Amino acid sequence: MSGVRQALLSNWFIRALSTSVGQKLVMGATGLLLCGFLTVHLAGNLLLFQGAEHYNKYAHKLHENELLPVAEAGLLVLFVLHIILAFSTTRMNTGARPIGYREKQSKLVGGLEIRPHNYMFLTGVIVLGFLLLHLSDMRLAEWKMRLPYDESMTPADHALMVLRDPISATVYILGSLVLGFHLLHGFQSAFKSLGLNHPKYTPFITKLGVLFAIVIGVGFAWLPIWFFLLKK
Repeated sequence: MSGVRQALLSNWFIRALSTSVGQKLVMGATGLLLCGFLTVHLAGNLLLFQGAEHYNKYAHKLHENELLPVAEAGLLVLFVLHIILAFSTTRMNTGARPIGYREKQSKLVGGLEIRPHNYMFLTGVIVLGFLLLHLSDMRLAEWKMRLPYDESMTPADHALMVLRDPISATVYILGSLVLGFHLLHGFQSAFKSLGLNHPKYTPFITKLGVLFAIVIGVGFAWLPIWFFLLKK
């Protein structure tokens, strides 16, 4: 019976991804789940401000968890699915509104108008590059010539080494701010994609989204700012 249910669920999911509405639903759900991950990840990273001992304890406890590989695999699926759907929905939107760009340009005659929703795809690509660099710094440090790797280093030593590297610090600051800019529209857009759009609640969700974007963007950016530029 469970096999039949799994098959039905799988078929429903595949059919949902074949429609624009279904893709937006899944993209909204993956987006909110990733927002949850960002919140937890930032909270863990902020332990660096309390001292190496607190961060090391957190990191060791995290890596000793037997479910960590499952969680990492789940996050990978979320990221890949979210990115694929971003490409797909952007292509469909472009095809459905071939003159959209010209119309948008006509609205900017009076000056340059910068709105997050106009740059979601571009900021998403930059965030992807930022993520790949972060994974490279955290997981593949021994393969990178500019970051000396020592197996005796603690998790805090490793993190501080990355944050104090000039190139990494610069990219982390810029990448974090772009991530925040992406979330300015992405957070509230996820609720809209899920059909949770109501005149009574939308203003609150919009304000919450702005607050969330600022906290995440500035929070992640403050780590390299503090440990590279301020705390020598």
